[in-house]
Amino acid sequence: MSRAKLEYIWLDGYVPTQSLRSKTKIVTDFSGKLEDCEIWSFDGSSTQQAEGNSSDCLLKPVFICPDPQRKNAYLVMCEVMNPDGTPHVSNGRAIIDDDDNDFWFGFEQEYFLWNPETNKPLGFPANGYPAPQGQYYCSVGANNAYGREIVEEHLDVCLEAGLNVEGINAEVAAGQWEFQIFAKGAAEAGDQIWVARYFLERICEKYGISVNWHPKPLGQLDWNGSGMHANFSNSILRSCGDKGTYESICEAFRPVVTEHIEVYGAHNDQRLTGKHETASITDFSYGVSDRGASIRIPIGTVERGWKGWLEDRRPASNGDPYKIAARIIKTVKSVEVDTAVAV
Repeated sequence: MSRAKLEYIWLDGYVPTQSLRSKTKIVTDFSGKLEDCEIWSFDGSSTQQAEGNSSDCLLKPVFICPDPQRKNAYLVMCEVMNPDGTPHVSNGRAIIDDDDNDFWFGFEQEYFLWNPETNKPLGFPANGYPAPQGQYYCSVGANNAYGREIVEEHLDVCLEAGLNVEGINAEVAAGQWEFQIFAKGAAEAGDQIWVARYFLERICEKYGISVNWHPKPLGQLDWNGSGMHANFSNSILRSCGDKGTYESICEAFRPVVTEHIEVYGAHNDQRLTGKHETASITDFSYGVSDRGASIRIPIGTVERGWKGWLEDRRPASNGDPYKIAARIIKTVKSVEVDTAVAV
């Protein structure tokens, strides 16, 4: 008889930004398969998801991967459900309209490694500031790259767990990093981002370092904020070969700027200023290779004959990838495309 640790992970009901929660379930002779993970429950009154006099919420397993940091263990990402089995109001995954996994997403997750003692990013002195940004992006060396040991450990753990991390790099500001995750299917892309965030938070615990997901933690000083650029495609974008189709899809985003910004992360107005490689939060624009636009059309898409993907550069680092993907899918699906072209 063997015993396994299943770490059930879910998102709480805090607003405007949800946090990760988890607890361990010990099971006997576990197969390692998602279908053998039972629905569990938790006290929703402690997570802003229920009242004390009716506190049970359900955890519905939706994604599983090995947990390389613990012996005989797995991480189990869950949706939060009401006692009657319907999705909880805090459940962003349930609103994704992508049952056939036609949509592919690649999220670029930026973040700051944060020193709780100084309340500043790693690499910032207790008093004052380091050299201006410019030397830190994709850098190497003790005067440029801060926290690499954490970042490398995180990468190894994610890969051992089977997450589809496609790269990492030091970002523009000191103490700022990024990892990228891709999945065929919007829900799984969100699952993997949340699990990767969980691993990063847990790894940082032993270093006494925090992860700062705020999109503009340094205020309006001359330092870049943190985003979570959403690269997305569906079968139409991957195969249409038509510039007009791409422009029609981009234009569909113009009248729903507010609806997108509402789910792209809290405090994003501090980041989307029109500076530091961002478009203004009140504007909408798109362009080939334009990192100052709301949506960038990658040069690779054009070089492939308008067959590829788009990048929405507006989502914030603290955004919920489920809700971001759901809103993007809704907008793209609103476009009537000439099927004679989109083949």
